[in-house]
Amino acid sequence: MGSYVYIARDTGGLRREGVLPAATPNEALDILHHRGLTPISIEETAAQKKQRQRAVAGGGRVKSAELAALSWQLSTMVEGGIAITTALEIVAGDTTNAQLKVVLHRTLAKVSEGRPLSDGLKEFPHIFARIAIAIVVAGETSGNLAQALQTLAEYFESRDRLIRKVKGALAYPVFVLVLITSIVAAIMVFVVPRFRAIFDQLGGKLPAFTRAFMQFHDLLSHNALYLIVAVAVLTGAGVVFSRTGKGHKVLSQVVLGLPLFGRLISEAFVATFCSTIAMLLESGVPVLDAFEILRGMTSNDVIDSAIATTKQHITGGSNIAISMAAAGFFPNMVVKMTQVGEESGSLAAVLRKTSEHYERRLTSTIDTLTGLLEPLMIVVIGAIVLVAVVALYLPVFTISDMAG
Repeated sequence: MGSYVYIARDTGGLRREGVLPAATPNEALDILHHRGLTPISIEETAAQKKQRQRAVAGGGRVKSAELAALSWQLSTMVEGGIAITTALEIVAGDTTNAQLKVVLHRTLAKVSEGRPLSDGLKEFPHIFARIAIAIVVAGETSGNLAQALQTLAEYFESRDRLIRKVKGALAYPVFVLVLITSIVAAIMVFVVPRFRAIFDQLGGKLPAFTRAFMQFHDLLSHNALYLIVAVAVLTGAGVVFSRTGKGHKVLSQVVLGLPLFGRLISEAFVATFCSTIAMLLESGVPVLDAFEILRGMTSNDVIDSAIATTKQHITGGSNIAISMAAAGFFPNMVVKMTQVGEESGSLAAVLRKTSEHYERRLTSTIDTLTGLLEPLMIVVIGAIVLVAVVALYLPVFTISDMAG
């Protein structure tokens, strides 16, 4: 429920001002007319306007799972014969996400004024991407909004599933790196100085392996600040370079060329590509519009260039499969399946099956990655601990030589 500041005149011509609780400006007008007042102006309160502007600017985060639940609720209610305005009001009252609540109230205000649902959603591009708007517009055009909302829910669920898979795969190596760094830091900061004090008391000449280990420790401890500054400078320079046109392209190529991780990202996009194209075609979106929408779904220059090349060839008269082959990015299987779909007249169904295949491959790649990293982590951590133990305890076994 929103709030509106109003200025009006009563039947005697006297000026009246106040604040009305109302979901939309039209509702506020109805309340004023009901009270026998003639409205002069109706505006959102400053707090509500600030909240809405913050929502439009992306002041919060809405998860794909929440958007999927929202789409399912709206689809179910619209299919059951409930007006979209009533459905939006019910869902807005139930949601616990503050930003989503603002979005729904703003969209409700637009729809209550007679505007289509898609117009309300367009105000929040950071939440509802072009593909979501295109699906809703197609549903409004065909008169089957409930089916469009159901398709939208399936899209958000699919996106959420892929995001969780990729994040889970990328989180594991980060965890391994942090763990190894922590172990090395703990050995260098807490363990080595204690043993050095013992060695100084004993005197004598340390074994060559221990001396080398101590020199490595001194090198790290004496240059730790320089190393941190160097890493920070290189990271900053890399970020600045990646924001240039050439730098972003180089970074895109490097990311896709990474062992296992590049394959992971490529397969995740191919799965998304196939399911998205299938979804848009089933919703009645033209092929060229579908490829234009897909360009906004990736920040990787290599993938974006492949989609642009494909669209350019389609515009020139080539069929989709030949255009995708000319782009040089899409796997041969995807190209062949697209060709089969075009020739059989069931492109959307074939691409949906292809998407399911690549989702299974993505899961297999993640399992392989995890399976390789687990023993690798054990070996690396074991090697670090072994080197430290041998270097620090070797003098204990040669203590007689040191004392002599």
